[in-house]
Amino acid sequence: MRQPQKVWCTDVFVAHCPANQLLSGMRRWSNWESQLRKRGCVNICGVDEAGRGPLAGPVVAAAVILPTGFDARGINDSKQLTARQRDEQFGRIVRQCCSYGVGAVFPEEIDRINILQASFEAMRQAIAQLDEAPDFVLVDGNKEIPGLSLPQQAIIGGDGKVVVIACASIIAKVTRDRMMCEYHAQYPQYGFDRHKGYPTPEHRRMIERYGALDIHRKSFTLLPEQREFDLAK
Repeated sequence: MRQPQKVWCTDVFVAHCPANQLLSGMRRWSNWESQLRKRGCVNICGVDEAGRGPLAGPVVAAAVILPTGFDARGINDSKQLTARQRDEQFGRIVRQCCSYGVGAVFPEEIDRINILQASFEAMRQAIAQLDEAPDFVLVDGNKEIPGLSLPQQAIIGGDGKVVVIACASIIAKVTRDRMMCEYHAQYPQYGFDRHKGYPTPEHRRMIERYGALDIHRKSFTLLPEQREFDLAK
């Protein structure tokens, strides 16, 4: 990853992006990116994660830098798109973006450091994978990424308000879903291709029937009546 430019854009432009505008959702896309570009930032990075809530599998984060004038038609918060729409936009984003990176933290580490810290670690990994250093990082959520030596801003609901964060959400979600489908090939009885590790009734029935796998998060409540599990054979 190349060294950051001297332009750091450390002046947070709250006056240009009022909190009530960002939180109300009245505008389809906020003007964070355009305002940052006016202040000299070139490489504006969006960061988001997928997989904080599942009982199994990794938490995955993506970081994306888009070119000026990127066509945002069809882009949305990944949760608002169908699987087919996400796949289509994933392909377009990776072809047209300036750079993207992906990070993942797996269940053993999630259990050791907790899911919030694991999410931050996946985000740091994703940013480190970028070919170009960001001038500014926009991250989905209400917390900035600790330990990141770059200017950043957390935006609540950013995946539905900021194009570059929405693109990161799509890359993270598609990447993680594909990983869970690979787990399905190893453990077809658990149905990971359908629920992707989330705590659905079907998933919990399979845990009850077959036991917990090494890809299950033992620090999570796998069943309502939480108890110790032997790893499935």
